[in-house]
Amino acid sequence: MPRNFCRLRLYVPSLLVTLLTSPAAHSSPASQSSGSPPTVVIDAGHGGHDRGGIPGQRVAEKNMTLDVAQRLRGVLAASGYRVVMTRDSDVFVPLPTRVAIANSYRNAIFVCIHFNSAKRMGAGGIETYFYSRDSLPLASAVHNFVVGGAPSSNRGVRRRGYYVLRKTNIPAVLVECGFLTNPTEAAYAQTASYRQKLAEEIAAGVRGRSSVASASYIDQTKVAKSDRHRSKRSHKKSARKKKSSSKPAGSEARSGSIDREA
Repeated sequence: MPRNFCRLRLYVPSLLVTLLTSPAAHSSPASQSSGSPPTVVIDAGHGGHDRGGIPGQRVAEKNMTLDVAQRLRGVLAASGYRVVMTRDSDVFVPLPTRVAIANSYRNAIFVCIHFNSAKRMGAGGIETYFYSRDSLPLASAVHNFVVGGAPSSNRGVRRRGYYVLRKTNIPAVLVECGFLTNPTEAAYAQTASYRQKLAEEIAAGVRGRSSVASASYIDQTKVAKSDRHRSKRSHKKSARKKKSSSKPAGSEARSGSIDREA
């Protein structure tokens, strides 16, 4: 480590986060001045016992997200950003802890890295999620650059109340970098050059978050509630059937992305 750097340690329940910072920086993340470079909290989805994806998925999502997150850290640090990782190894970090880390920093943004999965192998594309209106410019910029640099289709910017987006007090986005259950996109994701490209495009979105026009978006904030109501109706209908079925109620395969950490 260069001599002009020191380690700043942040203790959050069940996790220790190490941030590389210069000796001139303030000792407390909450005391950062508004004129200092923004901190980027990078959250690599899943980890440890949480493999990510769906049962039987060949490519482990937790490995892909961590690799892209580590590459993103390097790109942003080279651009002068302070960077904090919610996890920097194959460990499980509870969602409240991830949020606590993000919320302990002012003048910060939160970028959550994921890959998608579906039971339908043909499902594919890039999508970016946000929740608070203050997060839309960041989501629009990140999505614009990632879609522009990836060979996958554009699934759009979406508003949805995933836990890590709903509970953070700073601009926060969750980017789905393609479907690991899609053979073509899984092959892309398993190449180091493509994961580096994803990191560079996400970083470009972070840098350009004030210069990219806010995108139109799909509002999915009621999706979870609608799914629950459909499931209840389906269950009641199945219960009224006189003939039993060999297929359990509610086991129908649904196309599209799996339901993330809501």
